[in-house]
Amino acid sequence: MVKEQKDEKVKSDWRIVLASNSPRRRELLAGLGIDFEVRVLPNIDESYPSSLSALETAEYIARKKAVAYQVQMADDELIITADTVVIVGDEVLGKPADADEARTMLLKLSGRTHQVVTGVCLTTREQTRHFSVRTDVTFKSLTDEELDYYIINYKPYDKAGAYGIQEWIGYIGCTGLNGSYYNVMGLPVQRIYTELQTFTRQHSLPDYQL
Repeated sequence: MVKEQKDEKVKSDWRIVLASNSPRRRELLAGLGIDFEVRVLPNIDESYPSSLSALETAEYIARKKAVAYQVQMADDELIITADTVVIVGDEVLGKPADADEARTMLLKLSGRTHQVVTGVCLTTREQTRHFSVRTDVTFKSLTDEELDYYIINYKPYDKAGAYGIQEWIGYIGCTGLNGSYYNVMGLPVQRIYTELQTFTRQHSLPDYQL
């Protein structure tokens, strides 16, 4: 006999808002079974002080995004902002402007290990929690033909470091990964799930559970 499945969506009195125009982040957050809406503010300044270490930049930008959204928040809203950076050595790789810049970035990642760091900020009108999650990713040495194929067919201009781990380049190029795979995609969902539970308990809200 097949038992009727229960609704296992996460419940909370917060109205959760994902402040992102990334379809990957929307898909990942939806995988947690959380009811949320998406809100996007244009023209958020994503610059950061040069004095910051590479590992601090993603969290700084996530917090900066949160401040931009906080001015229009309702009292019952909890806004999630995030930013992902790719770091090779001490260099932060952003999104490539064109095919030449994408090739340059991928060549820097070829045959070595780099770091993907996602900074996340959970914000209400009165409280904020912020954190970073790091994943180490190793690529094999990529050939010119592989680089050309990926850049021409996938046009990774909207991705930090010029690649998406879930795309062809990840299938053929990634030889090792230490940490959260979903973090490399752009959202450390396990950590977000845990932080949301902690956030709720600390602020005396109704049970936040499956």
